[in-house]
Amino acid sequence: MSDQPLLQARGVRKSFGKTEVLKGIDLEVRQGQVVSLIGASGSGKTTFLRCVNLLEEHDGGEILLDGDPVGYRMEGGRRRRLSEARVSAQRARIGMVFQQFNLFPHLTAEENVMLGLTKVLGKGRAEAREIASGWLARVGLAERRAHYPYQLSGGQQQRVAMARAVAMEPRLLLFDEVTSALDPELVAEVLGVMQDLAASGQTMLVVSHEMLFVREVSHHVVFMDQGRVAQEGTPAEVFENPASERLRSFLGRFHGLLGGRAE
Repeated sequence: MSDQPLLQARGVRKSFGKTEVLKGIDLEVRQGQVVSLIGASGSGKTTFLRCVNLLEEHDGGEILLDGDPVGYRMEGGRRRRLSEARVSAQRARIGMVFQQFNLFPHLTAEENVMLGLTKVLGKGRAEAREIASGWLARVGLAERRAHYPYQLSGGQQQRVAMARAVAMEPRLLLFDEVTSALDPELVAEVLGVMQDLAASGQTMLVVSHEMLFVREVSHHVVFMDQGRVAQEGTPAEVFENPASERLRSFLGRFHGLLGGRAE
């Protein structure tokens, strides 16, 4: 694992109208790390992910990927929006898996994975098909590659979405509550794929309420509260030594994870 941060956020702010959702987020993710964001709904976790991936434009502060400012550059003391070509190139280095699967219903699983490889990376269809087939096998869907989304379970659709994201070879992979839309019995299969990706060294920034997964897989855990980083550290530091009543209360919902402190 490199000591040089792959992702750096410095004082990131974001408002929707008069509501300030992110109030100066400082965060680092190093290559090969799994960093998990936890916290109550509305604490700013998903908004921060969307700012990293340029789906939302942050209002202040700076986000850097491999030292390269994301979305903006400073010029004469002012932020200037990068060209759309630069923004598209940056987006291609960051993969994201959403709560909803966002698969194209008229394309097979394999074709869904191939699409970005051909349209964004410019690969030929034969090479894209080979890559897509390999990743679908990696997520346990080799025999489902010719199936359409309606022929797949929710867990299988989410695994196709994960294969689609990782097939692009992103520098950073973002996960936004990817199990929240799944039936409970399908959650384990998706978390299993995420665990395999983490073990392979994929750099991941994860928003999740699956606390056992967060504790077991993460290198670093960030607790967000009301748009700020309220506490961060190793899983042991965050789960076993919550420094605030807010964090204790949040973790108290997940019995057994605090070694008896949640009672």
